[in-house]
Amino acid sequence: MDLFTFTRAELTSPVQFCDGRWVVSGYDDVRAILADPVTYLPDNALTAVTPVAPAALRALVRARFSLPPTLANNGSESHAGLRRLVASFFTPVRVAAAEPRIRELVLERLGGTDLVHDLAWDTPAIVLMDLLGLENVDIPTLKRWSTGSLEFFWGNISTERQLELVDDVGDFHQWLIKRYHARDGELFEALADAGVSAEDSAGLCYFLLIAGQETTTQLLSTALRRALQDRALWARLGVPGVAESFVEDVLRTDTPVVTWRRLTAREVVLSGVRVPAGAELVLLLSGKENDPRHLAFGYGRHFCLGAGLARLETAVTLRTVAEHEPSLHLVGEDPQWLNLLSFRAPKSVAVSR
Repeated sequence: MDLFTFTRAELTSPVQFCDGRWVVSGYDDVRAILADPVTYLPDNALTAVTPVAPAALRALVRARFSLPPTLANNGSESHAGLRRLVASFFTPVRVAAAEPRIRELVLERLGGTDLVHDLAWDTPAIVLMDLLGLENVDIPTLKRWSTGSLEFFWGNISTERQLELVDDVGDFHQWLIKRYHARDGELFEALADAGVSAEDSAGLCYFLLIAGQETTTQLLSTALRRALQDRALWARLGVPGVAESFVEDVLRTDTPVVTWRRLTAREVVLSGVRVPAGAELVLLLSGKENDPRHLAFGYGRHFCLGAGLARLETAVTLRTVAEHEPSLHLVGEDPQWLNLLSFRAPKSVAVSR
C-alpha cells in the first residue's frame, strides 16, 4: 500500500503497519489520539516525511531555518498562549466580516477555463492576508513558497527535488524574520508585543501562512470539481443551506487534509493492536461513507483555527460561482492530483460554458 495514494478501501485493519508507520483509521481511535497530546505527541506533525538530504540540510542551516514547537507541533505549555494570540485573528465576528470580500474576489475571477488556476489558487491567500493584517504581500511569491514547502515537507521526493525546493523554503523563512523585526503587519506586531521571539514567530507564521490558505485552495478545488459532477446539486447551490451541507459532505469523504501524524510516548494498544513507544502514527481524518462524523479539522487542543474560515470561503465560492455561471460544466480528462502524505486535491478543474 502506497501511503501517498492509498484509499480507505485499501485498509484491511483499523490499525495497520505500512512502510515503517502505523496507519490508524478508526474514528474513535483517531479522536482519542488527537485528544491526548501527552500519550500521543504532536512533535512530528511538521517533520519532513522524506528525510532531508545533507546538502539540503546545509542550505536550511545557512538560511537559519527552524520550526520550533509553536502550534501544530507543540505539546508544551507554551501552546495555549500562542494559540490564543493567533485565535484572536480568527474570531467568528472577524471571519463573518470577510464574506463580502470573499464574494468580491470570486466575482473578479469568474470566466476562466480552470477553476483552480483562475479562482481557487490565490483567493484564499488574499483573504488570509486581509484577516491577519498583512499588507504588501506578493501573492504569487507566497504561493510558490507555500506549495514548494508542502512538497518539501510532505512529499515523497528525491534529493534532487529537495535541492530544487530548498531555496524557496529558506527564502520564505527569511522573509518572515524580516517582517517580524520590521513589525510589518498586525500579526507580527501582536507577536512582538506578546514577547514571542523572532525564531518562534517565524516558525509559527511559516506553518500558519501555508496551512491557512493552501488547504483552502485544495478544499475549493475538490468541492468545485465534485459539485460540477452533480448537475442537480449545481442547480441548487443557491438554496440556503445547500452549499454549507455540501461542504460538510466534502470534508467528511474527500477532505484535502487526508492524514495527520503523531508519535507514541509509550507503548499503547489501539483496536487490540499493540503499538510500541516511539512509533509514528498516520491518522486518517476522513469519515466513512455511512458515517456522518469526520475529523477533517482535527480535534482537541490542536483543532484547526481556520475551520470556520475554510467552511465559509468554500460555501460562498460554490454559491457565487453556481449563481453566476449556472451552465458551467467539466471538460477534459481526469486531472492530475496533488498526492502528498497529508494533502490531496485536484491540480486543475477544467470547465467550459
